[in-house]
Amino acid sequence: MTVHSVVFAACAVIVIFGGLGVVLSRNPVHSALNLVATLFAIAVLFLNLDAQLLAAVQVIVYTGAIVVLILFVMMLLGVETEDDLETEPLVTQRIFAVLVGVALVGAVLAVLIIGGASAVTGMHSVTQALQSGTNNVKQLGRELFTTYVFPLEVTAGLLTVAVVGAVVLSRRPKDVQPIPEPESMTDQGDDPLTAPTEEGAH
Repeated sequence: MTVHSVVFAACAVIVIFGGLGVVLSRNPVHSALNLVATLFAIAVLFLNLDAQLLAAVQVIVYTGAIVVLILFVMMLLGVETEDDLETEPLVTQRIFAVLVGVALVGAVLAVLIIGGASAVTGMHSVTQALQSGTNNVKQLGRELFTTYVFPLEVTAGLLTVAVVGAVVLSRRPKDVQPIPEPESMTDQGDDPLTAPTEEGAH
């Protein structure tokens, strides 16, 4: 048994148990921590496949940004409230979830049966994609800034516009005026409850 196989087996166990912990944990913070362990194990799997860029992106973007954002939202909104798992907010959502789960399991089994060992480790595809003796980060950087430089710049522009738009939408106007109070009935005329009736006037 090689080192790659041992690392793959250990990380696979961590990913499986971490994913189960995300789904089965009743505490949202515990679910987020299990998600961190799962993402770290996936990053190690990327390193095991000589995909250094994907491993770095996995740690920086997902573990370092998205999970921290999830924890920040949890702490901001509070997690002291408990939901009743017996009630269904959406009708037939459990049946739909079971059907989707069965479809996903069937798709994964079909890929494993058709692809065999190369579908599990991905070494065949990685070996074909990577050139001998060249780092994949260098290869991806060369492709991004030569062949795909125009789509890269367009994507960067779109992301910049999205960030600027989010900042503009989140800003509050300086001349915020309070909502005017509705006009009372006494301003429009005599109050019908206090106005004298015609019989009383006579």
